[in-house]
Amino acid sequence: MFDGKTLDGWKIAGYTNPGEIKAENGTLLLKHGNPLTGVNYTKDFPKTDYEVRFEAMRDQGNDFFASLTFPVGDSFATWVLGGWGGDIVGISSIENWDASENETRVYQSFTNGRWYKFRLKVTAEKIQAWIDDERIINVEIAGRVVSLRPGPIKISTPFGFASYNTTGVLRSIEYRLSR
Repeated sequence: MFDGKTLDGWKIAGYTNPGEIKAENGTLLLKHGNPLTGVNYTKDFPKTDYEVRFEAMRDQGNDFFASLTFPVGDSFATWVLGGWGGDIVGISSIENWDASENETRVYQSFTNGRWYKFRLKVTAEKIQAWIDDERIINVEIAGRVVSLRPGPIKISTPFGFASYNTTGVLRSIEYRLSR
């Protein structure tokens, strides 16, 4: 999905006052915005039955640095990574409750300058997520409302990464179909 050299297949999301976005040294750099910086994938992407893997680190700041907005059937959700001051991880939104308020919320410390491995799996029945090979989210979604948190994050649809008042760095972004 990301060749590590160019933004081919990606476009800068239309956030107000974003930070610089560039491909350098095999990474995708999302510089500190005021408040959001983001990129969207421009090629076709599945709506369900897929798995995404990537590595990311928070370079500067103390909030979310590589949150991923992704399709869930005909809707979308965001995997928040280090939101609400830096340590909340979860899915926004389940039954209209954002990641800080629903059963997917976990607390995770992120150290600036350290790479983390992330994996997200979406099926019609579940959303599952791992950090450094530890499954942290395993939520049933069949028959439930899955949606975006109200606000500008909708700009990251259908598939995109965003950082909030923080510089995030991504690499090794890939997806595959699963079941």
